Amino acid sequence: MSGPGNIFEVEGDMVIFRCPIVRSGTAALNRALFSKTIPIAAAALHDNKSISKYRKLLEASREILHAERISPIAPHPDQALANKGRKCLLLNPNVKAEASDTWGPVVKDGVQKEELTVIPYELRLNYDYWTFRDVMASILPEELHDEIPSGFNIAGHVAHLNLRENYLPYKYLVAEIILDKNPQIKTVINKIDNVGSDSEFRTFQYEVLAGPDDLNVQVSENDCIFDFDYSKVYWNSKLESEHRRLINMFQPGEVVCDVMAGIGPFAVPAGKKRVFVWANDKNPESFKCLEAAIKKNKVSPFVRPFCEDGRTFIHKAADSVLEASRNGECAVLAPKKPRTPNPQNTAPPKEERIPIPPTISHFVMNLPASAIEFLPNYRGLYAGREALFAPHTATKLPLVHVHCFSVKADDETPVRDICERITKELGFRFRPAADGEGESAADAEGVIKIHRVRDVAPAKSMYCATFRLPAAVAFAARE
Repeated sequence: MSGPGNIFEVEGDMVIFRCPIVRSGTAALNRALFSKTIPIAAAALHDNKSISKYRKLLEASREILHAERISPIAPHPDQALANKGRKCLLLNPNVKAEASDTWGPVVKDGVQKEELTVIPYELRLNYDYWTFRDVMASILPEELHDEIPSGFNIAGHVAHLNLRENYLPYKYLVAEIILDKNPQIKTVINKIDNVGSDSEFRTFQYEVLAGPDDLNVQVSENDCIFDFDYSKVYWNSKLESEHRRLINMFQPGEVVCDVMAGIGPFAVPAGKKRVFVWANDKNPESFKCLEAAIKKNKVSPFVRPFCEDGRTFIHKAADSVLEASRNGECAVLAPKKPRTPNPQNTAPPKEERIPIPPTISHFVMNLPASAIEFLPNYRGLYAGREALFAPHTATKLPLVHVHCFSVKADDETPVRDICERITKELGFRFRPAADGEGESAADAEGVIKIHRVRDVAPAKSMYCATFRLPAAVAFAARE
């Protein structure tokens, strides 16, 4: 039983559990219209101690009811017997109580042994049973079924829709059903402008479709807690796996520069991993929330917040990290309390000091609409500081992880497009990593490893291009 229509198939016979069709248009949602009774058969057990045995036997012989969100164990339909605790097992809809020729071998054997009786059973389904997609398919015209708006973004108690024009007449119905089917959601909003193009800080205008106009939310991601006003900062819960993917690349004791840090979905979890992060965002509201997240998640020894233009911050971060290292700055961690009292002759545990290294290992640029345009600002990043890097030391130049948009395609079109744009901005020829080169491909100078993050529109996808900053760029003269 799966998908719209909930089709249940047994041995070639089709029994349909279909949500009632309720073409209510833009009218108020009438939940009573979604009630349905399906006549089936049940095996009434004479002794409840037999339930486990017969459930296993009936499942093995495929005589039991298999339906999503429906338990095959039910109270006896006779209320007097149900009050005494008597149970029954719901049977495959192909089984008819009055037709013994439809009974399977396990049912027949149980009847013969007088351990069960086959009885009619009315399976009652109501609005609460049907999924969001079931209800939407029931309400919407068939021509709108292909793109039912189910992939909404969730931030705390807020569901954020981006409804296409042909769904706007049904927007209040959509919102009401979302509230019904998602108990954690209290407010449903719809975006009414374009994030990124209409707002420098990737915020958006919205309309409230259901619930209170309260966008102060708390979210948990990668073992960190974030509090923010969703209307004033950028947040996308669909990027959690991408955040985790990059964080997993960072090693404890390294320095990461997060150029467009937002409220800290990369920076704060990395700090928990004992990674030093210079985290920057130009949006004052994001900066305020970033500061709060650093404090709340207790990562201040590792994460430093900044509120500057990303273009100038790239050089400032490199200079600041080097200065901090030369000044002997470090993360100072209080000693862990011993589980048992220390003997008097044992020295107390000492605080832990983790020094800041002199160079940045990773730059993260999560501003897909325009991050590639910031790349020229890497020229001269370490001008005159060649001695900090190989071959003079074992240190490599930093990896740059730049998020961007390109066409959605299964061929090489987006890869070529991204490489050409990066080549143009940095003035250095790059090539895409070949199939099979793996994540380490970006270690080679002039090679870009491109990861497809997610699709954002029918013809548009988000990507992350990772490459090691070329020496010709890093050591060029600063302009």
